[in-house]
Order: sequence, then structure tokens, then C-alpha cells
Amino acid sequence: MEFVLAGNKLQRCRIAFLARVAGARNVLILGEGNGRFLTACCRALPTARITCIDGSAAMLTHARDRLRRQGLAPERIEFVHADALVWPPPQAGFDLVVTHFFLDCFSADELSRLIATIAKAATREAAWLIADFQVPPGGLSRFRALAIHRLMYLFFRAAAGLSARTLVNPDHFLQTHGFVLRARQVTEWGLLRTDWWAREANPTG
Repeated sequence: MEFVLAGNKLQRCRIAFLARVAGARNVLILGEGNGRFLTACCRALPTARITCIDGSAAMLTHARDRLRRQGLAPERIEFVHADALVWPPPQAGFDLVVTHFFLDCFSADELSRLIATIAKAATREAAWLIADFQVPPGGLSRFRALAIHRLMYLFFRAAAGLSARTLVNPDHFLQTHGFVLRARQVTEWGLLRTDWWAREANPTG
């Protein structure tokens, strides 16, 4: 469905800042889906340990199969079938967190709790990559984005039981836990954004 509706636009968002985190050694990917980013991450970070969390066992199977088809061994990847809101991550172990097209699935309260939990599992030098939808501040692009968001939330609430009803901006929650925005790329008339955040202990990224 992603390829039919958006082609490679979402994948370009996912990998936009991957080269900026080439030194990552312990990676947490939340809500990976079918493994498109995971494959790129394995190639870009050939020695990193990766923990991949998804609430869908079927998506984890698709991700494993994609790795095998691409000739990438999954041995250094831990696949975890879990609800991210209740999964207990290890403390201060991850130097890279990735949440692509995932944080938009949560209400404000859920997002606050999720980011607080994951932030505790991130190192003092951790980076956080985010690709997601957003609502532009004004103009026709804003009305276009609002219409698209409404359709998306109606669909995913019906198809996947999504609890969120509107998009919540995660910036405040990230800043509360010491993350600073290093770079942001906005595309598709303001509909898509890709962020590279890092903690203050890592001023050069």
C-alpha cells in the first residue's frame, strides 16, 4: 500500500539522515513494519546491534524475510513482538533510537509516556531519527494535509484499532528529555518531515 500510494517518498524520509549516525553501535527501532528501513540500516551500520520492536508478528516476519532476500543475515538483530507502550527496555543502552511513521499512532498522554520510557533507555550521547507526517502552519498545504490526516486516521482506527484521533507533535516531549533538534527536512508541501535529534551531550551529532 505504501509503494502504491507514495512510491519511494516515505523511504527517502526514513533514510534522509542515516549517514549522520554512522557511529551508532546499539540501535532501537520501534514500529519498523515490513523492514524497508531495517534493510538500509543494516547496510549503513554493518557492525551495530539492532533491536526491532513491532506490535505485529506478521510485520516482523516480513522484515526477517526481506533481510534474507537482500542477503543480509539477521543474527545481530533482536526481533521483539511487543506493544511499545508496555515493553520494558533496558536502561541507558541505545545510542540510536528510530521511530519512523510510528509516533503518530499515539495520543498525547501515550506519547508522553512512550518517549519518557525510551529516553531512559537511551545513552547520554543518543541520537533519535524520526520521519512522520505533520500539518503545515497555513495555506492550501495545511488544508490538504488535514484532509489526508483525517482519511489516514479513519482508516487505521478501523483497520488496526488505532487509539489516536489526531496528530500530536512530539517535539516538546523530546526536548523535555534532553534531545535537541539538529536538522529537519520538510517535503511534500509540508506534509512529511524528517528529523535528526540528539542529546546535548553530543553537540556535534
